[in-house]
Amino acid sequence: MSEMVLFKNRREDRAATLDEYRQSGGYEALITAVTTLSPKDVQQQVLDAGLRGRGGAGFPAGRKWAGVPEHGHFPRYILPNTDEMEPGTFKDRILVNADPHLVLEGIILAAYAVSAERGVFFIRPSYEKDAEIIERELEVARQANLIGKNILGSSFSFDITVHRSGGRYICGEASAQINAIQGKRPNPVKGGPHMAEQGLWGKPTIVNNVETLACVPGIVRHGADWFKGLAATPTGAGNKLYCVSGMVQQPDCYELPIGTRLSEIIEGSAGGLVAGSTFKACLPGGASTSFMPKQFFDVEMDFEPLKKIGHRLGTGAIIVFDQNTCLVAATLNLIEYFARESCGWCTPCREGLPFIREILRAIENGEGKEEYIPMLRQMADHMNQAYCAFAPGAVQPVLGLLNYFEEEIREHISQKKCPFCAGHQGSKQALWTNRGNGRYPGAANAEDKFASCPI
Repeated sequence: MSEMVLFKNRREDRAATLDEYRQSGGYEALITAVTTLSPKDVQQQVLDAGLRGRGGAGFPAGRKWAGVPEHGHFPRYILPNTDEMEPGTFKDRILVNADPHLVLEGIILAAYAVSAERGVFFIRPSYEKDAEIIERELEVARQANLIGKNILGSSFSFDITVHRSGGRYICGEASAQINAIQGKRPNPVKGGPHMAEQGLWGKPTIVNNVETLACVPGIVRHGADWFKGLAATPTGAGNKLYCVSGMVQQPDCYELPIGTRLSEIIEGSAGGLVAGSTFKACLPGGASTSFMPKQFFDVEMDFEPLKKIGHRLGTGAIIVFDQNTCLVAATLNLIEYFARESCGWCTPCREGLPFIREILRAIENGEGKEEYIPMLRQMADHMNQAYCAFAPGAVQPVLGLLNYFEEEIREHISQKKCPFCAGHQGSKQALWTNRGNGRYPGAANAEDKFASCPI
C-alpha cells in the first residue's frame, strides 16, 4: 500500500474537522515555518521537492514562487484555483470536501513563502458546498489563530476571501482569472510583466491549483527527499489525484504515487472495465488531452513518461472509452463544449472551433466527405495560432482521433452514417448503471451528466 497524504483524512460522509486534521499532524508544518524557517527556506524546500503544478501545466511550484521579487511591491496575493472546469476533472472538489484544512495549510504556507498578505480562493459556482466548507473552516482557523493577524503569535499575517467565479472554463487560466476577480472581461493576457511581479491589482500574485498547494504541508513537515520518494517513477515527485470516469466498474478519485501505470489505475483502483466492455482508448488528463489508444495502456502516468510518447498528463483525469463508443461522437461532444466556452478574444479560437464542430457534426450525421479529413488536420493546426493555450488544448481530442482512429472517420464517410449508432445506447445505459452505484463523484459540469465521459 502506498502512503496516503492528500486523502488520509477522507471520509464518506463529511469533511475532516480541525481537531481531526491536527491529530494527523496538521498545521505542524505551519508551526515549523513561522518559528524556524524563513520564506526563502520554504521556497527552497518546495523547489528541492520537485513539486510540479497539478492543475494541468505542470510548472514547478518552487520556481513560480521564486519569481516574486524579494523587494517587490505589497500587498501580495495568493490565488488558490478551484475553478476546475475541465470535463472529467473533479479532484479539487473531492479534496476540499475531504480535508479542507490540508488545503488551507498549503495556502498559508505558500503565502508565507512569498510574504503574501491576502488570498482569494477562486471557486466555480457549482461547487457551492465546497465554498461553504472553506468559509466555515476559515472561521474555525481564525478562532485558532491559524490565519489572520499575527498567525501563531508571529509577525506573519494573512487572510483569505472566497470568490465564486462566473462559471466559465477560461476563468481557470491564471491571467483570465485575475481579470475575472477584478470585474473585467475574463480573457487571458499575454506579454508584459509576469504575474509574480504584477498580477491582481498590479501587485505580485501567485496562482496555484489547490491540489498543488495541498502537497506543501507534507513537504515542509517531512522534507524534499520524502516527497520525491513517494513517486513511482524516478522523474516524478509526490502522490497524484487521478480522476477515473467512463466505462469502468468503480469511477472515483484515487490518490496514488505519481507515475502509477495506467493499467494499474484502471484495472486495479477502478476495478476494470464494466462487464462486456474492452478498452478502446482514454483521455489521460481531461478533455484537453489527446485520445490515447490501447498501445499505451501500460504507460506510467507522470509528466515525462507521457511526454515521451507524445501525450500530456494534464489534470490526471482519465476518461475511459470502450469498443462500443463512437469516438467521432465523443470528439464532437467535446468540441461543442470548447466552442461554447471560448472567450471569443481571438479569431482562430472564436471562428475555428465552431468550424471544426460543423465538420465533425457532418461526419457524424453521415454527410462527411473524404476531403473533410485533411481539412480537420489543417484547422486543428491553425489553432496553434490562437492567442492562448485554450484552442490548442481544445483540439487535442481531434488530433487524437485523426492520429489513431482515422479509419473510424472513414467508416462514417463510406457508410454515410455512424457505424456505432446501435452501440451508443448500450454504452450510455452502462454509464447510468455505473453512476447509480453511489460511488460516482459527479461530472465536471453539473448541468451535463455526460460531461466527464463525453459520448
